[in-house]
Amino acid sequence: MIATGLHRPNLGAELEELIGDRWVLQNVQIENHYARNDNEHVLLGSTKSRGTVVRIDKRFVETDLKIVAGLVEPHFMAGYSGGRKVIAPGLAHAETITTLHSARFMADPFASNCSLENNPLHEEQLAIVQMLQGAYAVNTVIDEKRRLSFVNFGEVIASHLAAVEYTRKYTEVSVDRQFHTVVTSAAGYPLDKTYYQTVKGMVGPLDILKPGGRLIVASECSEGLGSVEFVESQRRLLQLGPEAFLRSIMPKPHAAIDEWQTQMQLKPMLRGNVQLYSTGLDETERKLTGVECIESVTAAITQSVAASGDRSIAIVPEGPYVIPFRPGHVSTSL
Repeated sequence: MIATGLHRPNLGAELEELIGDRWVLQNVQIENHYARNDNEHVLLGSTKSRGTVVRIDKRFVETDLKIVAGLVEPHFMAGYSGGRKVIAPGLAHAETITTLHSARFMADPFASNCSLENNPLHEEQLAIVQMLQGAYAVNTVIDEKRRLSFVNFGEVIASHLAAVEYTRKYTEVSVDRQFHTVVTSAAGYPLDKTYYQTVKGMVGPLDILKPGGRLIVASECSEGLGSVEFVESQRRLLQLGPEAFLRSIMPKPHAAIDEWQTQMQLKPMLRGNVQLYSTGLDETERKLTGVECIESVTAAITQSVAASGDRSIAIVPEGPYVIPFRPGHVSTSL
């Protein structure tokens, strides 16, 4: 099963690229998860601490042996990806996903990169694993050249935490100051295929961006902005403005699909000036980003240095995969 969450399914050539082995495609039954198909999910109940209604794909719930496989890397909402996140939101119903991605979860200061302790999203994911009476996980970590550098297997929570501890020393970087100019990316292909995913790169280096500073992001966005729902959320952002948009979503118990990414984009927008270099967006799509689109990264850096008078520049080539923190701001594990 492919744990799509509320994202589109992986089909055709994309599925072949994802699996990477024609023998597997020919001999193993592979199915996508469809979060909006009500009859394909089982109601497990509600979490005790926050009352999240939990519906999970019944094919996973009813199977005798549950093994999830995932990449462990920083995640700007759940702290780290992989493990329990493959189950929820990966295999969860839309009702569960839109609860976990509601504004009250996303606005929590602990729902952030590399943060597990006190992270409400992480805590709900752990509760959902317990409601399933456990599972196993294959956890992987890759290096900057996309080569496998770590793999383990075991009970889903313990094995995931072990993978997190391994990758922390590479993905969490201590930086002793903030910068007027920060240059980053969406980590290249395939993460930078949409503007939706590019937001992750914008959020990653926020701790080292001076208030009012310039955040320059390079991302191809070859598939455009993203889903229809995300485009509509961006349109509402432009109509209302950042502060009014945030006020409009905070009371909602369920987020509109993909509006949580617009909410996360508000973090860098409210901190400084976000500039985007992209070759894949047309003029209409550029306007809907809500940020300033630029024609040259080099020119933007030159202008930023001249305006600030600060010749020091922070460059984060790997975008959301490497998270810089000031001393004392690095998160701790459970």
